[in-house]
Amino acid sequence: MWRNNLPRVNLLSEDEVDQIHRQAMVILNEIGVDFLHPKAIELFKAAGMPLEGERVRFEEAFIVEQVNKAPETFEVQARNPKNTVTIGGNHMVNAPVYGPPFITDLDRGRRGATIEDFSNFDKMSQATPQIHCAGGTTVEPEDLPLGTRHLDMVYSHIRWTDKPYMGGVISEEAARDSIELSSIVFGGRAAIERTPAMLALVNVNSPLRYDDRMLGALLEYAAANQPVIVTPFLMAGAMSPMGLAGTIAQQTAEALAGIALIQLVRPGAPCIYGSFLTNLDMQSGSPAFGTPESALGILASAQMARHYKVPFRGGGALTSSKSPDAQAAYESMMCMWPTVLGGVHFVLHAAGWLESALLASYEKFIIDVECLRMFEWILTRGIPFDDEGFAMDGIREVGPGGHHLGSEHTMRNYRTGFYRPLVSSTESFDRWNRMGARTADRVANEKWKQLLADYQDPGIDAGVEAQLQAYMKTRKEEILGARV
Repeated sequence: MWRNNLPRVNLLSEDEVDQIHRQAMVILNEIGVDFLHPKAIELFKAAGMPLEGERVRFEEAFIVEQVNKAPETFEVQARNPKNTVTIGGNHMVNAPVYGPPFITDLDRGRRGATIEDFSNFDKMSQATPQIHCAGGTTVEPEDLPLGTRHLDMVYSHIRWTDKPYMGGVISEEAARDSIELSSIVFGGRAAIERTPAMLALVNVNSPLRYDDRMLGALLEYAAANQPVIVTPFLMAGAMSPMGLAGTIAQQTAEALAGIALIQLVRPGAPCIYGSFLTNLDMQSGSPAFGTPESALGILASAQMARHYKVPFRGGGALTSSKSPDAQAAYESMMCMWPTVLGGVHFVLHAAGWLESALLASYEKFIIDVECLRMFEWILTRGIPFDDEGFAMDGIREVGPGGHHLGSEHTMRNYRTGFYRPLVSSTESFDRWNRMGARTADRVANEKWKQLLADYQDPGIDAGVEAQLQAYMKTRKEEILGARV
């Protein structure tokens, strides 16, 4: 977990923030949001909201009252207390890529992801200090049954990392299983209700609709006091208008409606305003990431979350590129700089994302970690204003016309004074050529293999392991047996 003390970039004026809020309230009041789960409808009905079937319309006062109940900061505990994180405030928590069905590396190429790949990403996340949360569905392990794979994924996070992680959200049953597995690890449900043990990503079926499966997960996690990341899934030009201000207003309306529901389930439950805002390429119809609209959307959305005093999820190393090439690099940085400058609290997709979330890449994971290490250097080191930072002894020693290569100040600091790259090449052309003329993707290929080779197993209590295995065995028999 980092502390991000950089000044926040406020892209919007106070008047523009107010305009977006007003338009969001118009959307909620005049158009409304569909909630395709009977329990959600019952909760809104009991709260006095106007209903038309599954459509709910909201009064501004109700939305503001409910959102004000959400905490500005909260902790998510880890199996290793040293890895417990704080969400909100000036904290920044990074998690790897989430969701791709395909995976790639330079040796094997693009292919369907497996549970081995999933666990490899867990191990790489465990071994990488700049990754603070093991993530959720880092890849879809297609070699496992769809109905039970959530058990294996949550188990992998628990077993191969001792960092916070994310639970299953494909159904309320998956959410309940994730809660039960976490309760085993942390000493019972009461323990994880006191301090949450995982996060859950709930996407809105935009525009203006929550489906029954995601709502089922949201209701389960909220009841257990586990933080839900309420994330409108907006591709401007398709799921929201091409007008960026209107898209941000729609996003605000969708996110606040979900946060209000969480507070009806359990007042004071932790939650996060999420954003997955980008645009379509209007010529091909494909999603485009790392665009100017992506960058503007991250900054504006983070500012809206600050306005409501709710922690914010957004940004990441996002790209439409199909390989870890120059396009992947510049598009990812187009998203990561506003992520840092906008003060994003929870950064999903911080490492490993390619091809508009269809593809996870071992090499891209390492290249993104190089970028994260540089941001960490900026945030944690900055410009030292001490005696070593001013280096007056060195300036006096060298004087006019000399050089600092051999000064005593340089000798004291040359090993640690400047950032040292993980992947980047800084040697001369001749030396680079003699060393194999390796490009960044080739170096990254070597680094991820070394990362896995050097991985240190955090271990797990034998009794906890036995309980986890017994629970998973029972649930798999129940789920798969019910489908015979």
